[in-house]
Amino acid sequence: LTAGIGTKDEGACLAEGFEFCAPVVGPLPKEEYLKALGNFKLEESFDLNAQYHLFRVDPTQTNRVWFHTRTLATHVADSKLFGKATGKEIVNPPQCMHMDFTADGLVKEVGFYTVDRRQGNTGGLGGAFAFFYGVGRPLPIPECQPYKPSKRYRLLQLIGKLQ
Repeated sequence: LTAGIGTKDEGACLAEGFEFCAPVVGPLPKEEYLKALGNFKLEESFDLNAQYHLFRVDPTQTNRVWFHTRTLATHVADSKLFGKATGKEIVNPPQCMHMDFTADGLVKEVGFYTVDRRQGNTGGLGGAFAFFYGVGRPLPIPECQPYKPSKRYRLLQLIGKLQ
């Protein structure tokens, strides 16, 4: 984690065949992952505190480590992607992350899922999407907006209540 999961060591900690896989994004191969995170430059725009906790080894897939994060951040610097520094405090929802390792200790896969979308002030969004939303610049696609049930889902809920 101190190597930024590949972002601070130019990917040296990432295995050949590495993939990033999240709820909306991915799987991304190593080069695309590094390019995407390199473009965000989160650590230049935000004062970050990831608050990693609850580390544990998966009992079935023993090369996988699960852990949680509850990232706190303050928007402290101007950037093209996140705009002028707002001083806004960003409170991400809790996220469960995983890292899979090779026998040599290199990271083979990393991913995450938001655990409780009702927590924090990012509209339930995690990852980089949380920062865009948190500073008032959400990306203009449904996946980068707070969850909203579809019309079909709402109709099914209504039908269920009528029975």
